[in-house]
Amino acid sequence: MTLLVPLYVHPAQDPGAWRLLTEAAAAHRLYGVVLNAADGPGAAPDPAFAAAARALRAAGTRVLGYIDLDYGVRPDSAVLDDVDRHRDWYDADGCFFDQVPADASALPGCRRLVRAARQRGAATVVLNPGVHPAPGYARIADLLVTFEGPWTAYLSSFTLPRWTARHPPQRFCHLVYGVPAALAQVAERAAEERGAAVSCAVADTLPNPWAAPPPALLGEAP
Repeated sequence: MTLLVPLYVHPAQDPGAWRLLTEAAAAHRLYGVVLNAADGPGAAPDPAFAAAARALRAAGTRVLGYIDLDYGVRPDSAVLDDVDRHRDWYDADGCFFDQVPADASALPGCRRLVRAARQRGAATVVLNPGVHPAPGYARIADLLVTFEGPWTAYLSSFTLPRWTARHPPQRFCHLVYGVPAALAQVAERAAEERGAAVSCAVADTLPNPWAAPPPALLGEAP
């Protein structure tokens, strides 16, 4: 089991959180860290995020730039501008596409964006529809987030489509929030049992559950 960590807090506001991620990279449990300066790369380079990204990469952790697809509503040009800014300003290793559409009709457009992102240098592309999408999405992503939601829903309403068995668990990720800290390891095991080898379980809840590192990282740093 490895961790994909969205950390949506400014490095100046919580430098300890970013330092913990950098130190935890030595444990080799991080798939990557999602860098989200301002619901994307922001309007201008942020030196604090640039420094955090450099430290993570130096520690051997891939940095993924957050990009909102708005479920297919955002123009391709705006999405690809974000890809370029993450690359140019933060030297991002790849993209974390959020609010990805899940229906088959939107797949050709998403495939086009992924191809363009790779042509712009994105070595890793993560798609986050937050649910199990049409099966074709798994073929265009390096990692597919098939659950993002609260712990209560993860326990009560999660289902696993048969098509997921055609792909290895390393291609799937579950992001779960509102997990009691004492149950963080239980949540990790639940993700693994449900076919996802990548996960992140945090205790916080909406509006921003990703403002702190997951409890699983506590004690990981050397």
